[in-house]
Amino acid sequence: MSDYMFMLENHLSTDQNRVIAEVQAAAAVANFSLFLAGGAMRDMLGGFQIRDLDFVVEGNAPKLAKTLTAQAGARVVSVDERRHTMELLFPGGVTAEIGMCRRERYARTGGEPQVTPATIQEDLQRRDFTVNAIALSLNRASRGLLLDPANGQADLGRKELRTLYPTAFYDDPARLLRLVRLRLRLGYAVEERTQAQYENARAAKVQAHISRRVLGDDLKHIAAEPNPSEVVRALEQDGLLALISPALTGAKLNLPGLVKLEKARRLLPPEVGAVGWGPFLYVLTENLSAKDKLALIKQTDMRKSDVDAWQKLPARAKKLEAALKSVRLKKPSQIYEVLSKTPADEILFLLYHSGVRLIQDRIRNYLQKYIPLSQEITDAEVEAKGVIPGTPKFQKLKAEMVDARLDGRTKKPPPPPVEPIPVLTAMQRGRSAR
Repeated sequence: MSDYMFMLENHLSTDQNRVIAEVQAAAAVANFSLFLAGGAMRDMLGGFQIRDLDFVVEGNAPKLAKTLTAQAGARVVSVDERRHTMELLFPGGVTAEIGMCRRERYARTGGEPQVTPATIQEDLQRRDFTVNAIALSLNRASRGLLLDPANGQADLGRKELRTLYPTAFYDDPARLLRLVRLRLRLGYAVEERTQAQYENARAAKVQAHISRRVLGDDLKHIAAEPNPSEVVRALEQDGLLALISPALTGAKLNLPGLVKLEKARRLLPPEVGAVGWGPFLYVLTENLSAKDKLALIKQTDMRKSDVDAWQKLPARAKKLEAALKSVRLKKPSQIYEVLSKTPADEILFLLYHSGVRLIQDRIRNYLQKYIPLSQEITDAEVEAKGVIPGTPKFQKLKAEMVDARLDGRTKKPPPPPVEPIPVLTAMQRGRSAR
């Protein structure tokens, strides 16, 4: 195994490693050359958490993606027929893009590119920033071979963002927004010539050519950032936030609310589930009028499902708030039962919005006490009771044991006894020395 494969496996979660293996196996059967590229390689080599997996193949990427939906239980999230890419969601919550190695030629600023199949080397050279133009071979004959034609590793070492070619922002103006997000997320500086290209592109108003759908997609990317308030502030300072909504400025830009939401979001452990963008949109637009909100929906070509995730969230959270106020919830196990079945968005919304002390206390106890206590009941401990794992009886017994632990009816098993260290007498020490 190469050092890079070892590094990759140690950066990935168990579910991500499983997805890598499944995609490799499917590509080998189809005889496609497969590579891991883009953000996954940037984050691995830069020492960051790998958020998503980006695969490219020298071959029919949609065909490979369809194979994975049939064999690995993946679900199609989005499709870009022009670029021959598909975004998939795998069991375990792992997202991955399967794309064709391609060239992209732009006839005009912000226009749709002419896309043609290409080699992996050509694919890397058409990308946005050097740190995103690195790939790792996942093929049997060259597994672990690193491809870095633009010397992106050096820029990772310098913690610097640099475009691959001078007209990068003119070809795809959405890269203006991406540069701001990456700069703040990674904490990197922008290389001097790239900064000049960025400023020249903004002065030429190439941002006006970003399509509505792309603006909507980028708004989702902002919502998923660790510190979206910083990204929103930077975009507003550079005059780019007005692309999403001209109303998001001054007192109508709810930056304090976004900071408060970020602090609340950090309280949610992974066990609660993924947070959608409903809470972010609610807080971002909290000070906007109904007319302004409608204009934002139109400007970002927002899908109905996304609008519902945002605008129906308060009503859903109100039902949760009523349930948590119930006097019938007297035991920790009862509170755990309610919140463990609740989507993360609703929990986060109440943490941000509810002024009821009882609600805040019950949610925080669930996040900080009840979830860790529930994890003390292991499958091995349940199996020791003589039940078969995976059966309804097993799940029922485990739930009963978790309830007992939460309600204090059983104590945490004591640690194994430590063997005492024998104490030598003075005479024994003397003999030992001799």
